[in-house]
Parts: sequence; structure tokens; C-alpha cells
Amino acid sequence: MEGLHLHLAWWMRTVADLRCHGTTGEPPLERFVRDEAVTLRPLNGRPPFRQIRELLRKVHADCAVEVDTNAYSVPWRLIGEIVEVTISGGQVRVFHAGQLVASHAESHGRHRRLTDPAHFVGVSGFGMPVKQAAQADPPAPKLPELLRPLSEYERLIGGQW
Repeated sequence: MEGLHLHLAWWMRTVADLRCHGTTGEPPLERFVRDEAVTLRPLNGRPPFRQIRELLRKVHADCAVEVDTNAYSVPWRLIGEIVEVTISGGQVRVFHAGQLVASHAESHGRHRRLTDPAHFVGVSGFGMPVKQAAQADPPAPKLPELLRPLSEYERLIGGQW
């Protein structure tokens, strides 16, 4: 793949930028130098463009907001509230009333759940061991009345198959 990129860069510099363009009637390199290069300004140490997604989400009853099929926990007191979610630099940050209330690493999978135990402190039963209901032996299935050996039917009506 790297070889393809190198070939494409060579082709653009030596062929595409130097030949006469069909629409403008001049080589793209000449047009760039004359009209566009003089308007460009140096970055002067500015950081590169950062991609940030900003979303509004309602906090579900399970103390989470959903982003791209993944659930991210937020403090339980925000259930039912609208929060602002920003995704940037591999982090999912949740804000309420301008305050950061939750931060998680962005999950790149699907249908995952990322939780912070601190978001559930104060919820009744949180941190208590989960008790499993005792399971009794399931009752033996009752056979249907009509499920009988064929020999019984033969005896009742006489004859054989």
C-alpha cells in the first residue's frame, strides 16, 4: 500500500500538476503558485485540527447514555436529565449544566457497557452481594394422553400395522 501512495505522489508532482488542465487551460501548479500560495498563512505553532463530536443525550433509567450503540454510565442523580456528550481524542465526556460529570475511554466496539462504580454510590442495594434464587428440581414433564406405544392402539382396535 505504501508503494501505491509513493507512486501516486510521484504521478501528481511529475504528471498531473504539470499538464494543461482541460477546464482552466493551464497547469494546476502554475495556477496554485500564482493565485493560492500567496494567500496561505503559516500555522505559527497552532495545533492541528481536532475532530470533536457534540451530542445531546437523555440519561436512561440504567444510569447511562447511549453513544453509537455503547452505554456510558453517569451519576444516578441525573436519570431523566438531558446531558451534553463530547467525543474527542478517544474520550467520551459527559457534561451537565456546564460541569463535567463523567469521563470514559471511547469504546470502538458495539453494544458495550462502560461503567464507573462511583456513579452508583447511594443507589439502594449497590455493592451488596447478589442472591441467587434457589432453584427447585423442575417437575418431570407429563406425557400427553395420546402419546402411547402403538401396541396399545393395536390391542384396542385389533389387528396390526
